[in-house]
Amino acid sequence: MNSTGMLGFTAAPPFAFFRWPYCEKMAKANITRDLIHRQLKEKGALSFERHYHVTDPFIQRLGLEAELQGHTGCVNCLEWNEKGTLLASGSDDQNAIVWDPLHHKKLLSMQTGHSANIFSVKFLPHTEDRILITGAADSKVHVHDLTVKETIHMFGDHKNRVKRIATAPMWPNTFWSAAEDGLVRQYDLRENSKHSEVLIDLTEYCGQLVEAKCLTVNPQDNNYLAVGASGPFVRIYDIRMIHNHRKSMKQNPTAGVHTFCDRQKPLPDGAAQYYVAGHLPVKLPDYNNRLRVLVATYVTFSPDGTELLVNMGGEQVYLFDLTYKQRPYTFLLPKKCRSSGEVQNGKTSTNGVSNGIHLHSNGFRLSEGRAHMSSQVELPPYLEKIKLQANEAFACQQWTQAIQLYSKAVQKAPNNAMLYGNRAAAYMKRKWDGDHYDALRDCLRAISLNPCHLKAHFRLARCLFELKYVTEALECLDDFKGKFPEQAHSSACDALDRDINAALFSKTDNAEDKKGSGPIWLRATGRKDSISDDEMVLRERSYDYKFRYCGHCNTTTDIKEANFFGSNAQYIVSGSDDGSFFIWEKETTNLVRVLQGDESIVNCLQPHPSYCFLATSGIDPVVRLWNPRPEVRLGPMAGLGLPTGAGRLPQTHG
Repeated sequence: MNSTGMLGFTAAPPFAFFRWPYCEKMAKANITRDLIHRQLKEKGALSFERHYHVTDPFIQRLGLEAELQGHTGCVNCLEWNEKGTLLASGSDDQNAIVWDPLHHKKLLSMQTGHSANIFSVKFLPHTEDRILITGAADSKVHVHDLTVKETIHMFGDHKNRVKRIATAPMWPNTFWSAAEDGLVRQYDLRENSKHSEVLIDLTEYCGQLVEAKCLTVNPQDNNYLAVGASGPFVRIYDIRMIHNHRKSMKQNPTAGVHTFCDRQKPLPDGAAQYYVAGHLPVKLPDYNNRLRVLVATYVTFSPDGTELLVNMGGEQVYLFDLTYKQRPYTFLLPKKCRSSGEVQNGKTSTNGVSNGIHLHSNGFRLSEGRAHMSSQVELPPYLEKIKLQANEAFACQQWTQAIQLYSKAVQKAPNNAMLYGNRAAAYMKRKWDGDHYDALRDCLRAISLNPCHLKAHFRLARCLFELKYVTEALECLDDFKGKFPEQAHSSACDALDRDINAALFSKTDNAEDKKGSGPIWLRATGRKDSISDDEMVLRERSYDYKFRYCGHCNTTTDIKEANFFGSNAQYIVSGSDDGSFFIWEKETTNLVRVLQGDESIVNCLQPHPSYCFLATSGIDPVVRLWNPRPEVRLGPMAGLGLPTGAGRLPQTHG
């Protein structure tokens, strides 16, 4: 099968819907030179495709191209085939449809045999798009042969709704499912069996109420499987280690007999690594009081497999760096303003060894770590201009605008302490969920660059107080008074001192104090008898996020996706409960577009594998296709699209 797919679809030529007016703003990139290289060199063609796959001019011109009609219920899942010539969708109507998206045609509609909503649909790799897998709310997984429109395998092993199917590019006979019974199951179509194997049983670690919601396989190393479930933690498992462990147990069945430890360890040591936004575990009691549920609704790896993106239901979108991992940030200050050395900021190398920060059971600690004094380098004129614009936005109480401008400057000048300190102040003023933790991170970064950054020291104490680390806030404030005695009796210092002492006085045995009643991970996440000791250890060893993306709302559905957009993962896209979908720059975390994609909720966003082409769906019974529109068509309302920055953004975030 070359240009023609198994359903008779002929692929459009590369960049068929790129319109040359877009190239006017790309002159600086010398597109003529790149076109010549694309013709002469195979590597040049790949480089051209990756560079021009998704660009800022394309993002700014993104608009509605077509609506694909054929379903009669909510469209809960979308999936491109590897070449991007076919698009599959699954719906509440229990049907699967295969589309020719480039010509806006329905090629095939199939009754799947499910008796409830379809939540996941996947093409099985290396089958010439002949095999389609579906998972549904009837707890079943079905495998279909599209050439004969027949269901060839039916698996009914799960005891609750199947939420996601995952496939591996290099394993054409194997796939996995995640369901609300807390199980991740593995299927091998080479075996003549109607049953699957339990790969991971989350209930053995987290109790009977845990639900698996989503999963994905690393595209560069198919041995790694990421799983999202109830709670704020996301897990990455080494499939190979799990299988080797079970094989060794079968070969030596007496090894674990009558051994409590073996019975409690269904997974071998080192087979799982946890990731969590550092502020979420200790926020759970507060979220529970507000009836807010945290659950990972979607996980996906970056194209190069080095990053993991998580859409956290009840919260925001987080990106985790899998190469340069970092522990959750802790209270870490140099004892003297001008001591020699370095303040650690939590980053670790690929071997996972922390460079000095350890999350103790009491939350935070002071460190005698060395402090590196960086000279405050002047910003180049264009960055100085951005900083002044950010300062002006801050003065006008436009906190989000100020944060975006500071973030833009930080990306270009990552060693400027003042930028981090100023952005921390903007986060503290805005007060969205997670802002005080981001402010704490910025304060620590500013102090690591400039140990005498007075405002960063004081803001750190305020952040600790707002995060309810009251005892640590007092310790930090005392440290601040010692370093800067001339500020010890300032009005701001006195006000924070009063707040801290009032909080300390009002504490009771049941207060959310992070010291004194066991590990914060346990007190934040459930009863001890429902969480195994191994689970506790894995949570304590979890890694923190690199970037956070906010503005959207994810509280209503548990299938809401977030995805990388672009061959180099330059952008992040996510659906929202207000019917919009959001586009952020990955590196700055800045929001660049908001487009209206549904009358109610956008759940699914699946980017085309090689074109600037996006498929979305939600509550409406249609699939919407988006691509860059011609410049002459772009107006205040391009299709359903809003102009950049338009639309009222949610002020509270789910």
